[in-house]
Amino acid sequence: MLQYSEIREKKIIIYDGEPAEVVESHVARTQQRKPQNQVKLKSLISGKTIAATFHVSESAEEADIEKKDVTFLYINRGEYWFCDLNNKANRFKLDEALMGTAAKFLKANSNVTALVWTNENEEEKIIKITLPIKMNFKVKEAPPAIRGDTSKGGNKVITLENGTTLNAPMFINEGDTISVNTETGEYVERV
Repeated sequence: MLQYSEIREKKIIIYDGEPAEVVESHVARTQQRKPQNQVKLKSLISGKTIAATFHVSESAEEADIEKKDVTFLYINRGEYWFCDLNNKANRFKLDEALMGTAAKFLKANSNVTALVWTNENEEEKIIKITLPIKMNFKVKEAPPAIRGDTSKGGNKVITLENGTTLNAPMFINEGDTISVNTETGEYVERV
């Protein structure tokens, strides 16, 4: 159980019978009232965003989450296909709605972590895919850098091997391998 002040960002709690990730939290202390934690939750089953308030006397149950390493295989008509790390024959698909922002940085045959939630009926359900914080990608397209073109702050839009576009410095060329922060979606360094 988590006390009201322990309900922070990135924690996964049970709210209305389903797991929800805390997106934002703010403990408000007004003069004559007891402090309360105002949180924004994202349901990991339905994908809805919920605003909730936890008072001093309240607590929340932390979701029973297991981490399982899986391999991303391919995408086909909005379905993302994965397999177990050790057993390639055990394949399963996940919906696009479940992927969230992780979908932009998935690449074939890369290992990712699946968060598995066990509900009251002892049924296991994958509720979220998390990527490593830094991943390396090959640059598929990069416009040439023109000397003196720093009006956009010295950045240009490049395309990665999986089709994702992002801003990168002028010196990045086609064929380079770069490191990307998957949480913020920003260029980190040339590898």
